[in-house]
Amino acid sequence: MALMAGCFRRWEPRVSARKYVRALMSDLPRKNCWTIAEHAGHPTPGRMQHLLEHARWDTMAAMAAVRAFVCEHLDDGDAVAILDESGQEKKGSGTVGVERQYVGCAGRISNAVNVVYCSFATTAGHALVGARPYLPADWAADPDRRARARVPAGTVFATKPELGRRILADLHAEGRLPGWVTGDEVYGADPGLRTWLEDTGTGYVLAISKSTPVALNPATVVRADAVLKTLIASDWVIDSCGAGSKGERRYAWAWAGTADPRRNLLIRRNLIPNAKSVREVAFYLCFAPEGRPVTLRTLVRVAGRRWPVEEDFQTGKDAFGLDHSQVRTHPALLRHLVLAMAALAVCSVTAAHARTTTGPPPSPTGPGDVPPVDHGLIGLTVVEVKRLVNLFNRQWHGIGHHLRWHIWRRRHQARARWFHQRTRLNRR
Repeated sequence: MALMAGCFRRWEPRVSARKYVRALMSDLPRKNCWTIAEHAGHPTPGRMQHLLEHARWDTMAAMAAVRAFVCEHLDDGDAVAILDESGQEKKGSGTVGVERQYVGCAGRISNAVNVVYCSFATTAGHALVGARPYLPADWAADPDRRARARVPAGTVFATKPELGRRILADLHAEGRLPGWVTGDEVYGADPGLRTWLEDTGTGYVLAISKSTPVALNPATVVRADAVLKTLIASDWVIDSCGAGSKGERRYAWAWAGTADPRRNLLIRRNLIPNAKSVREVAFYLCFAPEGRPVTLRTLVRVAGRRWPVEEDFQTGKDAFGLDHSQVRTHPALLRHLVLAMAALAVCSVTAAHARTTTGPPPSPTGPGDVPPVDHGLIGLTVVEVKRLVNLFNRQWHGIGHHLRWHIWRRRHQARARWFHQRTRLNRR
């Protein structure tokens, strides 16, 4: 929060932001302006709503502060930047960027908003360092909807890969862009993103579809899956791309050269057939900057680093309210995301530091202590750090405070019902 202090013009929103982040790290089941304001001890949600909607503070500078905090504490010289998007299902049509679109969290087409994120992953840990709300083309072309949602002037339609490129450009401008970038097929299919990475001397391992054309030599261009027919048994190597929740993630890997000696096609094949007795295959387009030697093991390691962003999404949503915002405008949505990223960053960095600098906890021996425990423990997780932080930051308020909120909620809901019924009668 000290790194973010200079982003605020007045001390009041700075204090509110600190309380907002503490509430996001609390055990509140739902984290929106109502519950956060009650947790902070405010008499109404007005100050928290003002913090997101109208307070004057530099949101992008605050995001840069979160990014600096994560990179400074996690960067071990072997980091990978991961691009991916995640959504939040919404009702109605007033929330910025909402429309029927595919959202990965639901696994289907739904009425939702989408946000492109970047995660900074190292061996020690990982956390989100960038976010850009996705504005569909219909929204970008509608000045009335843009005005109601307070979309910044000059904002034009940008694809998800372009939004990801802008996040990476921020990292590059700050000198924090890792040597490798990875992402799924949405980003691997975009030639503009790949060209930008190559121009900046950044290596990538980006997933592509099986139908993507690959130039094996200047005269031969084939589909990615056609390369499978040219491989023999000795071309495949079984290797792990990193540890998962159920142990090492082992696959069969092969790679093939292309017309450019710095580009390779990486192929991953499951060792266990699926329900249809088929071994699933995935393809990656890889680029190694000039002067940087690359091996199959290097590409496998980078490809395996794509999964931490999924863990950041799950932890960010379940534990820190990343998708709990009940806001409509562009500034409010982005500010909620930045503060949720700050809460996640604190716990991610703390967990990473604890895993790399501490040993097993001592066995309790004093009277009243819990029985000795087995020291075969997993590393300290982000969620467990959040629980420990809450032991020291619990907010206790008198019964009067909670009764005032009880009355305020009932009165507010009664007014909302009255206005809703009046609107329905007027429509008749």
